[in-house]
Amino acid sequence: MSIILFDDNAHQTLLPLTYTRPVADLRIGILTIAEKWAKYLNSTTSFHTLDYLQAKFPVKIEADNLFINGAVCPDDNLLEAIDKLQTGQALKYNDQLLAVKLNATDAQSFNTGADFDSVINYTNPFVAITYPEDIFRKNDIELRKDYALLTNGRTSAAISATNTIIGDDFFAEEGAVAECSSFNTTNGPIYLSANTEVWEGSHIRGPFAICEHSQVKMGSKIYGATTVGPYSRVGGELNNAVIWGYSSKGHEGYLGNSVLGEWCNIGADSNNSNLKNNYAEVRLWDYATQRFRKTGLQFCGLIMADHAKCGINTMFNTGSVVGVGANVFGSGFPRNYIADFAWGGAQGFETYAIKKMIETAEKVFERREHRDFNQTEQDILKKVFELTDEYRRF
Repeated sequence: MSIILFDDNAHQTLLPLTYTRPVADLRIGILTIAEKWAKYLNSTTSFHTLDYLQAKFPVKIEADNLFINGAVCPDDNLLEAIDKLQTGQALKYNDQLLAVKLNATDAQSFNTGADFDSVINYTNPFVAITYPEDIFRKNDIELRKDYALLTNGRTSAAISATNTIIGDDFFAEEGAVAECSSFNTTNGPIYLSANTEVWEGSHIRGPFAICEHSQVKMGSKIYGATTVGPYSRVGGELNNAVIWGYSSKGHEGYLGNSVLGEWCNIGADSNNSNLKNNYAEVRLWDYATQRFRKTGLQFCGLIMADHAKCGINTMFNTGSVVGVGANVFGSGFPRNYIADFAWGGAQGFETYAIKKMIETAEKVFERREHRDFNQTEQDILKKVFELTDEYRRF
């Protein structure tokens, strides 16, 4: 059976994070949503997403197909309900489609609003992401679930005796290295993936996870629930931050209640605010409505999409959204919403020409020999540049 993770309206409400990927490719906890489903179902997955993303994230249709909502994180109750579905039967929570089993013919014309043979109503609670802030807000829950999933039946590798480990929920994969650092798991588990490094003098409170080939630099202070994705480097102070991968926040400065996409870079001594001076509710720019949306949160920091970067000493206001490929620099606080492919800062913005942005991306990819900045990657960025043209009216 083919497992197909589909996008629903969340693909729009999660912008700009989903301009460059399906919803199920988002990382929350330790794994991406697609990786979670693959492990729970012991199967490969494919994606039903927008046409311009399908070249990188293809769909695979077979004789029997199980479509699962890519914004929904798996759990045992949900898996049990999905496992009972018959062909043509759908599982819904109120009006939200969670899953449906389809034959090859019906799978070819799948859409979330179709009429299915029968519908089963699901009433148990589950974790789903709808808005960008849901990723850091629900990271604690998913990090604990992923930790239990990944460590079940396994024994942690040994790490250096120079470290201090407080509590029992600590796991290191083979190849993880740490020296002269403290790991406090009393508030949540800590997971060190293979070939990761925690350099001397770092202090980490769980829940925390670092994914393969990433590093925590000397003297870092990290509070949960924080995730550092693969091939990333972090330093300074982090609190409830989710960094998806291939990104760097390698210097002093604060990053809190925030999400960083892939291929991002945070300049030295850059900071984000996560609390307004008047303690008021934070609002975030919403692409779907083209206005600022109430989040219901008092603590909300920076949302930064793929390939975005900032120079040294950049200051981000509470509840800032930075679009795909934006390049931010200069003194002062830039606006709370920085459009995709914007170039500038508090003194003003202009369009970051797609040719120049791609030249930079090529150089960044060269630093990761196992990743190829191929025509598919370029075509996605060019398409996003076209889709976001109307928002660049500087």
